[in-house]
Amino acid sequence: MNSKRTIAIVCGGDSSEHDVSLRSAQGLYSFFDKDRYNIYIVDIKGMDWHVNLNDGTSTPVDRNDFSFVENGKKRLFDYAYITIHGTPGENGLLQGYFDLIGMPYSTSSVLVEAMTFDKFVLNQYLRGFGVSVAESLLIRRGYEHLVSDDDIMSRIGMPCFVKPANDGSSFGVSKVKNIDHLAPALRKAMMESDEVMVEAFLDGTEITCGCYKTREKSVIFPITEVVTSNEFFDYDAKYNGQVDEITPARIPEETAERVRQITSAIYDILHCNGIIRVDYIITKNADGTEKINMLEVNTTPGMTATSFIPQQVRAAGLDIKDVLTDIVENQF
Repeated sequence: MNSKRTIAIVCGGDSSEHDVSLRSAQGLYSFFDKDRYNIYIVDIKGMDWHVNLNDGTSTPVDRNDFSFVENGKKRLFDYAYITIHGTPGENGLLQGYFDLIGMPYSTSSVLVEAMTFDKFVLNQYLRGFGVSVAESLLIRRGYEHLVSDDDIMSRIGMPCFVKPANDGSSFGVSKVKNIDHLAPALRKAMMESDEVMVEAFLDGTEITCGCYKTREKSVIFPITEVVTSNEFFDYDAKYNGQVDEITPARIPEETAERVRQITSAIYDILHCNGIIRVDYIITKNADGTEKINMLEVNTTPGMTATSFIPQQVRAAGLDIKDVLTDIVENQF
């Protein structure tokens, strides 16, 4: 009798990052312990859900129970490892489906996914727990008239960032240096999301820190410093190599320890599950001390061989195969 668990690496999705998700799925497929698990990639786009079989063919997923047929036999999954960047895997929709059919999965709950996906909501929530975030305003499609240019200048100032409030990607993000460029930036962001966040520019060192916890342990990965010659860490910087990623980050150990503590606290405040990655910018206070500002929480971080999390796992001296096994087995 085959007692190996069968795992679905669920990828694809309906956002601009569909193809990036497929690359993360290939990375995860290479990382998982094949001696311990039966691994299949499940590609989702709209209502087209299919399993990629080992012989190069694909077969549809029965959404009633997330099963599929292979060699004439019905197969059921034991676990879903979600690596969709954007909807429906990063905003709680897919998590709700898996909850309904009783399938354990790798990410946080419906509420946490929905909240971390909406950058504005997340910032306001974590601000209440003392986490430092940039000043921001929310503009909804159809209600643009409620926020004037004067409001933005007085509350946010220039330069500022205009970004989709609820999208998992770097698409639609603009750095705006004067008020004349605000309207085109809003139109660009509205192409990705019905809600747009206008956020104050923070001048400092950009870093990112990964973390996961199980019943037995809490693991905070080494911090990565993100250095790009682009205006900001945009799509080209993120996916086309226009960036230097330095792990561990060139920051004082005292600051690094504070970042680790904040990352761990955010994980606990949100009651996260699986691997998260928290992005920050370190700025200077008026007295010269360092201020750690949270930018966003990624609950389905990229998992290609060159992505931040695999880099940080290697820098920690860990084997990503063991990390993934920890995450899966924590729910059984």
